[in-house]
Amino acid sequence: MPIKPLFVRESDGRFLLLGLIITSLVLLTLDHVTRFLAPVRSFAGAVLTPVFVVADLPYRTGLAFDEVMSSHQRLLQENRRLHDEVLTLSAKAQRNEALEHENQRLRSLLGSKARMRAEVLVAELIGIVPDPDTYQVILDKGTDDGAFVGQAVVDAYGLVGQVIEARGSTSRVLLITDVTHDVPVQVNRNDVRAIATGGGVSDRLDLNHVPLSADMRPGDLLVSSGLGQRFPAGYPVAVIDRVVHDPGQPFAMVTARPTARLTRSRHLLLVFPSERGASHDGLARLTQEERAGEER
Repeated sequence: MPIKPLFVRESDGRFLLLGLIITSLVLLTLDHVTRFLAPVRSFAGAVLTPVFVVADLPYRTGLAFDEVMSSHQRLLQENRRLHDEVLTLSAKAQRNEALEHENQRLRSLLGSKARMRAEVLVAELIGIVPDPDTYQVILDKGTDDGAFVGQAVVDAYGLVGQVIEARGSTSRVLLITDVTHDVPVQVNRNDVRAIATGGGVSDRLDLNHVPLSADMRPGDLLVSSGLGQRFPAGYPVAVIDRVVHDPGQPFAMVTARPTARLTRSRHLLLVFPSERGASHDGLARLTQEERAGEER
């Protein structure tokens, strides 16, 4: 007795499926041969369109979100690349004025060597040494990236300082305004040389032992002279803002304002004096040859 209803339901299901197949074939034939079902198809399309739109909404939303995120990532990468490129080009361009002035002198010298082109590495400032008596910062590049102790550091506007400690992935930089820091400089207008010492504040350098007869004026640009073989020649260092000639003093009192944005620059450049991996002896030999050529 329990088996009979089972076979009855199975038979009803088969008849229903067969009926649906026949009905579908009839409707397909009528739709293909005549336009009798066109109004019905149009009505069904109008009714089901919102359903299709709602069903497709998650897929379209996902595509739009992926496109927005991809565009955002591309823009971030492009912005970072352009920022680094502008920073690098700015650091190279800032030497043009000094190099042009120097080239005018070198044209008349025989046997002088061409100055090596500097390679730079973009580094990001990640920390400031919390000591009120010193001016030091931490960069995110270290010996793993080729940084070394004594390496010059610049920003897009001028000389920032030098590396005094280099580890695997970080470097510690002594700023030019620190009282323990000295930079050999020269006036870009007339090549008068001096030593610029940090004034212990973020916006001042002091020029030591400047003769009273030295031709220095407020507004003169000071560039690195290259003497001492620590800093490459020609990078802007400061602009003279005060010159005091006191007959009762053996030297003039000269102060200058750094051109680098020491308290605002986030990205800095580590300057390699030659192609990365070259020895520093090559730079020393080149500097000696240039000086010998100038003396001749």
